[in-house]
Amino acid sequence: MQHRSALRALLLGSSFLVVTPLPGNAQEVDAEARLPAVTVTAQKIEQNLQDVPISITTVAGEKLDVLKSSGADVRFLSARVPSVIAESSFGRAFPRFYIRGIGNTDFDLNASQPVSLVYDDVPYESPILKGFPVFDLDSIEVLRGPQGTLFGRNTPGGIIKFDSAKPTQEFGGYARGSYGNYNTKELEGAVNLPVFADQLAVRLSGLYQERDPYVDNGFTGEEDRYEGFEELAGRAQVLFTPNDTDFSALLNVHARSNEGDARLFRANIIDAGSKGLGAGFDRDTVYYDGDNFLEQDTHGVTLRLEKGLTDALTLTYVFGNEQATIHSRSDIDGGYGAAFLGAGNFGPGNIPFPSETSGSVDALHQTTNELRIAYDNGGAVRAQAGVFFFEEEVSITSKNFNSLAPGRPETSSAHRELDTESKAVFASLSYDITDQLTLSGGARWSDDDKEFRATGDERELGDEQVSWDVTADYKLDKDINLYARIAKGFRGPTVQQRFGAPSQADSETVLSYEAGVKSEFFDNRLRANAGIYMFGMDGQQLTIVGGLNNDVSLFNADKSEGYGFEADIEATPVRNLLLTAGLSYNKTEFKDDLIIAPGCGGGCTVLDPAVYDADGTTLLGYNISGNSFPNAPEWIANMTARYAIPLQAGELYGYTDWAYKGDTNFFLYDSIEFGQDGYWEGGLKVGYKSNAGYDLSIFARNILDEETLTGGIDFNNLTGFVNEPRTYGAQLRWDF
Repeated sequence: MQHRSALRALLLGSSFLVVTPLPGNAQEVDAEARLPAVTVTAQKIEQNLQDVPISITTVAGEKLDVLKSSGADVRFLSARVPSVIAESSFGRAFPRFYIRGIGNTDFDLNASQPVSLVYDDVPYESPILKGFPVFDLDSIEVLRGPQGTLFGRNTPGGIIKFDSAKPTQEFGGYARGSYGNYNTKELEGAVNLPVFADQLAVRLSGLYQERDPYVDNGFTGEEDRYEGFEELAGRAQVLFTPNDTDFSALLNVHARSNEGDARLFRANIIDAGSKGLGAGFDRDTVYYDGDNFLEQDTHGVTLRLEKGLTDALTLTYVFGNEQATIHSRSDIDGGYGAAFLGAGNFGPGNIPFPSETSGSVDALHQTTNELRIAYDNGGAVRAQAGVFFFEEEVSITSKNFNSLAPGRPETSSAHRELDTESKAVFASLSYDITDQLTLSGGARWSDDDKEFRATGDERELGDEQVSWDVTADYKLDKDINLYARIAKGFRGPTVQQRFGAPSQADSETVLSYEAGVKSEFFDNRLRANAGIYMFGMDGQQLTIVGGLNNDVSLFNADKSEGYGFEADIEATPVRNLLLTAGLSYNKTEFKDDLIIAPGCGGGCTVLDPAVYDADGTTLLGYNISGNSFPNAPEWIANMTARYAIPLQAGELYGYTDWAYKGDTNFFLYDSIEFGQDGYWEGGLKVGYKSNAGYDLSIFARNILDEETLTGGIDFNNLTGFVNEPRTYGAQLRWDF
C-alpha cells in the first residue's frame, strides 16, 4: 500500500499549491461543502467525469454564464481551459481553435481545421459554422488529444463539444438580460413546455446581442463607426417519448443572423524592433479609406432517434443539415492612401500599397448521417459500433478593390467550389479485466474525397486512413483513477485558393501518448485531475498566411512534435467558497532539418536563418525548423473563486475569474515584432441571488483594461488586431 500513500501525498501536495489550504480531516469541513458530480458524454454515453480515461475539462453552469457575459462570442474559451486557445482574424464569425498547440491559422473560407467542433452530436466542419452562439447549454466539454474513434472527422488536436439543454417533462426556464457600456445589450432565455402526458415536450430558446460602434474613423472624420454588432440566434427542440416503447425522437431546429464589422486591422500599431502594441496605439481610432462590414446567416436542423432494442442494445441515429452564407469586406492594409502618392497622402505609418478585399461564402450545405449501436448489459463488456457519412458543398468568391479610385471599384475576382465526401466505419470495446482494471480499444476507418473547381483548374484528392486508440484505466481505490492512452488521429488532404494558383496539402496523422490521474479527496471537497502527454505528427498541414501577397498557401511538414501536461482542480475548502484552477504546459516544435517558409512582406525582423538558392542570390525563405507552432503559447493558466454570504432569502456573492495566456508567436517564422508577451485577463461579478430564482448582479470583463495583440497581418507593414476592451454592466436573471 506504500505506492498508494505516496501517490496521495503527491496529489495533495500539488493541490495545496493551487488552492486555499484545506482542513486535514474530512470531518473538520462543513458537511455541505461538497463538489457535485460532473456528468459528461465524451464517449457518447453519460458517465461521471472521473470515470472517463480522457483528458477533459467541462465549462457549465454559473462559470459558463459568467465567461460569456457582456456580449462575448465563443472566443471566451481562450485560455479559460488548459491547453486551449481561440482566436480569429475574421471577427465573431470564424473562430480558430487550438488544443495542445495543434491548430490552423488559415483564414480562407474553406479552411480545414484539426480541432473539431461538435454541436449537439453534429460535427461543424466549416469554420463559419463554428462560431454559432453559445446559449442555453447544458455544458461545454473540451476533449484533448485525437478523438477519431467515436467522433466525426478531422480531430488530430481534439474536440470542443457543445450540448444544448434538452426538453424535459417539467415546466420551467430562465430569462437573462444585461446592459453595459458601449450600449451593449444582451437578452437570453429559454422556456420548457411539457405538452402531452409525459410523451411530448418542447424547449424554445433564444439569444439577442447588440453593441454600438465605438471606434472612430480618423481618415473620414466619422465618429463611432466600427466594432458594433447585432447577433440574433434561436433554437426550437421537440422531444417525443411515446409510452412503453423505449423510443425517443429529438428534433432541433436552429438559426443565426450576425451583422456587424469585419475584424479591424490596424496599420503600424507595432513598433519596429519590439513586440506587442506600440507606444502610439489608440483603441478608439482607425484610419480607413476602404469599406468594412460582415453579414452572416446560418440555419440547420438536427434529428436524433434512439431506440432500445433490448435491455442491453440501443440503436441511435443522428441526422444533421447545416446551411450558411457569409459576406465580409475589409480594409486589409489597415490605413489610408499609399506611400507612392507622396508625403501626407498615406498613414498611419507606412502604407506601401492599398489592399481592400472581400470574401463570400455564396452557399454552404453540410449534411451528416450517423448510425450506431451500443451494447451494455451491466456486465464486464461494453461496446459501440456504427457508420458515419459526411457531405459538404461550398461555393466561395473572393474580390479585390481599388481603395484609391472613386467608388472603390472591383479590380479582380476569384471563384472556387469544393465538394467533400467522407465516410467512416467505427467500433469500440471496453472490458473489465478485474474490478479495478479496464481495457478499452477502438478503431475507425475513414475515407475522405474532395473535388475542387476553379477557373482553369479542376482537381480531385482523397485518402483513407485507420484511426485507433487503446486505453487502460486502473482504479487505485474509490477516489483515484489512473489511466494511460495511445491514440492515432487523422486529417484528410485539403486544397486552397484565393487569387493565385491553388495549393494543396496531403493528409496529416498524429500519434499521441498520454497518462493521467483523476482523483477526489476529503469526501468530494477536492477534485484534482492531471495528465502528461506527448505526440508526434507526420505530414502536419501548415498554412502560409499573409506575406507579401496576402495569400494562403498550403504545405506539409515531415515531422512535428509536442509534449506537456494539464491539470484541473476544484475545491470547496469551506461552505460557500468554491475555487477552481487550471494549468497547462505545451511545448511544440517543427522537427524537419530544413523547412522553408517565407517571412513578412515588410517591416518585421525575422529571427530565423535565411535560405538562399544555389547561387546564393535569391532568398527562398527562412528555415523554421525548431520553431514552435503558431498561436501555441507554452503556458496557459486560469482560476476562479466564488464566495457567498447567506441571507435569509438568498445570498450575496462575488465571483472572479482570471486567465493567463503565455508568450505567443503568431506565424510560422519567428520575428521580434509579430508576437505577444504573456498577460493576465480577468473578470468580476458581484450580485444578490434570491431563493425565489432572481439574480441581480453587476459585472466587468477585462477588468484591468489590458490592451494586447491577438494577431497580426504581415503582408506589407506592422499591422495587427487586438483583444476586446474592458466592458462592464448590470445583469438580471430569473430562473423559473
